Amino acid sequence: MSTPAEFQDSKQLLSEDGFATGDVWYHGTSSGLVASIQLEGLKRSGDKAMKQAAKQTMATIGNNFTESFEPVFLTQSKELAYYWAQLAVRNRSVRFEAEEQPAILEVKLPEELKAGVRPDVGAAGLLMVKEGEAYMAYVAGLFENAGLTAPQIDLMKADRMEYLNKLGMAYYDKDIPTEYVSEVSA
Repeated sequence: MSTPAEFQDSKQLLSEDGFATGDVWYHGTSSGLVASIQLEGLKRSGDKAMKQAAKQTMATIGNNFTESFEPVFLTQSKELAYYWAQLAVRNRSVRFEAEEQPAILEVKLPEELKAGVRPDVGAAGLLMVKEGEAYMAYVAGLFENAGLTAPQIDLMKADRMEYLNKLGMAYYDKDIPTEYVSEVSA
């Protein structure tokens, strides 16, 4: 996966302690969802079209679909957000025949809401599957490209802050209104 130069920020953010955290967060998504996000904000479990497609598939094979409410996933790096945006585009392309591109959204929360951003410890399950292994290898490559040692993390015993600092994985467990979200141009 090739990240556009404008989004390559890991060398500036990385140290032996991991990714620096500031006042700005990023969310990777598909360009097919940007207009909706600009109207409604970032919604938990926000890709309604993908949820509806899953529900229809399950109904077709005779199973029930239980919708889950996942938080809004965030990261402190445009480069990591781009990684997840590429996956969003790939996942949507399997279901929909649209030409979509990766999109990065910048999230600037006011002071009173900043404490709601939490390390995404729940990602441990994701990181144990094939997609997660690819992400771990990607993060290791970013560390190595920055001249640093790749993180060695025992996902089941890791301190929760390692998910944020070493893996760039955070979440916000409420919808994020449009006034705090803007698209980052490539």
